[in-house]
Amino acid sequence: MRHFRVVELTGPGLLLRPWSTADAPAVLAAWHDPAIAQWNPQGDAFDLDAARQWVHWRADWSQGTHVSLAVADPTRPEIMLGSVSLHRIHAGDASIGYWTVAAARRQGLASAAVSRLTEWAFRDLGLHRIELCHAVANPASCRVAERAGYPVEGTLRQSHRYGDGRRHDEHLHARLATD
Repeated sequence: MRHFRVVELTGPGLLLRPWSTADAPAVLAAWHDPAIAQWNPQGDAFDLDAARQWVHWRADWSQGTHVSLAVADPTRPEIMLGSVSLHRIHAGDASIGYWTVAAARRQGLASAAVSRLTEWAFRDLGLHRIELCHAVANPASCRVAERAGYPVEGTLRQSHRYGDGRRHDEHLHARLATD
């Protein structure tokens, strides 16, 4: 089992920092955003205790199967603007996911966060392939993927159940370390 050292990553106008228990109220508020609830469903437990548990799980990289960082305002690091995570890390491959709060959308923040975490994962974790999937019905995520350098590879038919309870087709995007 591989253990990852928790890091903080920066870029122009970007701070990706470790999760903190203090983020739980902002995470809970984000879960109530209709777009986040639809495209990043968290299940039925929408209370502060569930948000604290979620933050604790995201902050714990000890299993070596995921890396998760809060997307924050670099001038006010305590302000959580979103999430970016690598999941299912295994044998040089991973999947990446993300979301941003409504106030942080349409500013390039999600694609900057995905790009920065991807660069770090290829360089520091030695990953070879990272996949990014999103519902075809979520064109904003398609733009994030393309801006972050993830070309579309195809469509996965009814591959994931989203917040509306229905299975949606997804676009599969991916980047290789050799891209």
